[in-house]
Amino acid sequence: MKKILIIGIVASGKTTLAKHLSKKINVPWFELDSIVHHQTSMGRYKRTAEEQIDVLMEIDKNGTWIFEGTDRESYQCLYQMADTIIFLDTPLWKRRVRILTRFLKQKLGIEKCHYKPDLMILKMMYKWTRDFEQSRRSFETKLELYNEKLIRLSDNSNLNFH
Repeated sequence: MKKILIIGIVASGKTTLAKHLSKKINVPWFELDSIVHHQTSMGRYKRTAEEQIDVLMEIDKNGTWIFEGTDRESYQCLYQMADTIIFLDTPLWKRRVRILTRFLKQKLGIEKCHYKPDLMILKMMYKWTRDFEQSRRSFETKLELYNEKLIRLSDNSNLNFH
């Protein structure tokens, strides 16, 4: 069985890594943001923590998965459930550049997103990045509990997926 949690802050490369890894090992991947913020015909809404756990448990019944996302209180159970945890600890300067590049691509319609790419979301992405760096010590302490199944990557651009 393969259960992989890819965790990291905004623009660390989580989605890219999840897509490539999913294809390479033939395991389905799921964006945690899509589990938190569910898209319906009536629009997008935020699931409660209980609803999120229900969705995760339903997916877990299949036995294999890759989840990727940022660290949220509502799905801490994934740390225990995962066979492998990959922390993408991309350098801060690179994440800042990626945030701006992604925003520009979304504004130009080159890259799709599940939210409205406006200046408010751009500011929020930089705020989340700053908040993560300020609370990094507590996150690192949590990761220490899972050292036996933790892989830390500073970048995913050198990984060979072919």
